[in-house]
Amino acid sequence: MMMSLNSLNYSTYTLARMNSHHSHNRTRKSPAFVTPPSSIISQTEESRNLANSMENSPLDMASKRPDSSVLLTHENAIGIIGGLSIGTTLNFMSKLVTWSSKDGGNSIPFVLCSDPVLNKELSFHERGSSSYLTGKNENLLKDHAPIVENLRHKRIFLEKSGARCIVMPCYVSHSWHHEVALGSSVPVLHMGECVAKELKEANLRPLEAGSTLRIGVLASDATLSAGFYQEKLQNEGFEVVLPDKATMEHTVIPSLEALNRKDIEGAQNLFRITLQVLLVRAVNTIIIASDDMRDLLPPDDPLLKKCVDPMDALARSTVKFLQSVEGNA
Repeated sequence: MMMSLNSLNYSTYTLARMNSHHSHNRTRKSPAFVTPPSSIISQTEESRNLANSMENSPLDMASKRPDSSVLLTHENAIGIIGGLSIGTTLNFMSKLVTWSSKDGGNSIPFVLCSDPVLNKELSFHERGSSSYLTGKNENLLKDHAPIVENLRHKRIFLEKSGARCIVMPCYVSHSWHHEVALGSSVPVLHMGECVAKELKEANLRPLEAGSTLRIGVLASDATLSAGFYQEKLQNEGFEVVLPDKATMEHTVIPSLEALNRKDIEGAQNLFRITLQVLLVRAVNTIIIASDDMRDLLPPDDPLLKKCVDPMDALARSTVKFLQSVEGNA
């Protein structure tokens, strides 16, 4: 499959042959073919001949069409808006490849927008949020119109590029999902809704007789303050359990501070205490919706068996949606 990279900041593009088994990359200088909102990566099955990639790349073909904004004509094309962390975006793409290639399935063509300016804006928002601990909403009252406008601009660009659905593999960006998706001609999948529906379909049973199903949520202050995980889970009938102020102050925040000091063992021990505190409150599972928290523990840690990553749910839901589109085509 072919991947092309074009950036407004750098007059280069990267061509690569990638699948779930191997990848090969090559970079060269070239004039820009299109003018995307920032960096763009597009992947299609248009050509399997790397030597002829200049002629067969989706960017070059798009420039020859009457409507040069259309990069993808596939029924199962996906648009991806990168967010706070490029690492998280790449992690999501890896999950997407894994789930789409199961049972011999084909890889999914996509267009990815990645914007360093947006990365910084989201990072500033996440660092500046302290409303969960202090009870104040000062950060939430600030004008986030530039972030929303940036996200909407990318959503519109992806629509015009031929995406049949759009995803935002970013925990923080979902704080403005409604505003970003408003007016979209294609579905904009919601990570919180995806994980809530998967948990509902899992037919979990309460750990305590006569009690409701409880789901724990661990996330940054910005994400918890936005409240969309609480809303989506409650809509499915779950009781949402969040870490209390004492847990945040004495285990969650210190664990992240230890991580920043590169005290990995200290960070892991504190985070394990955080998970155990929630599990003692009879939660069935814990949603870890944070870049920093997600990778604190090794993959084989027994506590992670009680946790879910909403990125997995978003990737699976994306594949299911696109498969349904293909089936109805």
